[in-house]
Amino acid sequence: MGAGGRMPIDGIKEENRGSVNRVPIEKPPFTLGQIKQAIPPHCFRRSLLRSFSYVVHDLCLASLFYYIATSYFHFLPQPFSYIAWPVYWVLQGCILTGVWVIAHECGHHAFSDYQWVDDTVGLILHSALLVPYFSWKISHRRHHSNTGSMERDEVFVPKPKSKLSCFAKYFNNPPGRVLSLVVTLTLGWHMYLAFNVSGRYYDRLASHYNPYGPIYSERERLQVYISDAGIVAVIYVLYKIAATKGLAWLLCTYGVPLLIVNAFLVLITYLQHTHSALPHYDSSEWDWFRGALSTIDRDYGVLNKVFHNITDTHVAHHLFSTMPHYHAMEATKAIKPILGKYYPFDGTPIYKAMWREAKECLYVEADVGGGGSKGVFWYRNKF
Repeated sequence: MGAGGRMPIDGIKEENRGSVNRVPIEKPPFTLGQIKQAIPPHCFRRSLLRSFSYVVHDLCLASLFYYIATSYFHFLPQPFSYIAWPVYWVLQGCILTGVWVIAHECGHHAFSDYQWVDDTVGLILHSALLVPYFSWKISHRRHHSNTGSMERDEVFVPKPKSKLSCFAKYFNNPPGRVLSLVVTLTLGWHMYLAFNVSGRYYDRLASHYNPYGPIYSERERLQVYISDAGIVAVIYVLYKIAATKGLAWLLCTYGVPLLIVNAFLVLITYLQHTHSALPHYDSSEWDWFRGALSTIDRDYGVLNKVFHNITDTHVAHHLFSTMPHYHAMEATKAIKPILGKYYPFDGTPIYKAMWREAKECLYVEADVGGGGSKGVFWYRNKF
């Protein structure tokens, strides 16, 4: 498979890479079974009671924030309300991101031993956050089955330089990057769901809301209909609330926190799969094991716990996606010695990492000039 290993990353300064070397592209000297043996067996056990305790915890906090905002903010002198509402939006957005993560666990059958419980909880929680549960569950499952594949991965699939839009280079400057990040964080999630923006290539329009779109097979169409029904039901409830309380009230209590949830979701996913140290493979080189190892753990500080450690245990999650989140940290610690240089972690502050990846990870090219394989692609930052 050629060179790769711990080679320096062309065109990217050492101090800008978060001190993360390239993930080796050679076949790992360990197996998935050996990794699993290193993890304590209880880490794979799902507890319905414990899983529900996280749902109750998050929903209680969300309810408390809502109660404080709607019961007391109108008593504040006007200058203080301008501070109180943004604080509420951020706190509520963070907590609801945790709720989103729990619904994501349901989609992986990591919530309980009962598939119907997982799907019921996931459908309710994701629909409440305007996510088509089954539709996204199906495409996300394919992402896990094809991580790192240039042809078959489902989300944040990097483009070769030859396939970039003709105006891409004009956004390769600070104002352009700011604009791109703002659009991505505010509109990216729903653009992906509705139009498959940043997703894999399909020969026709792919939408998570279309049961007859190319994403889904005939046997999956009923689940897409159910997902759409969940979204329609929630939109109807929101319409009735807006009619009663007013649109401004709905936006302040629900709309803006949901925007923050969507922004965190896109940011987390983007940073999990976008780093100059991560390889991407075409069909001549790709295999599931190396693809699953081509993701990276990040440090979000206190938000790691708020987000149920989806941020700093993502490598373990891709290897064992049915493992409950409350065991993922213990599992990650157990597998680090086995993975060795195949375990990538970047502790760069998130705001710096976001800007750096937007600047450095523009497109991918094979490293054939350096003795690498033409089927392995790395990010480049120069036009």
